Amino acid sequence: MYKCFALTRNLLYTGLTRAKKLAIIIGSKKAISMCIPSTKSQERYTRLRQRLIQAALQ
Repeated sequence: MYKCFALTRNLLYTGLTRAKKLAIIIGSKKAISMCIPSTKSQERYTRLRQRLIQAALQ
């Protein structure tokens, strides 16, 4: 069983769409096919809201 800690559908999509000329995917088809179906989004802790509020108050 493969454990996919870093590879997600969103990360792969971002890498492929940002590639200028060529994108090479290294890994087994099985590992990639098991990681891709996950559409579970993870909450990001960017503190963006707090930063925007602080910037507006300055």
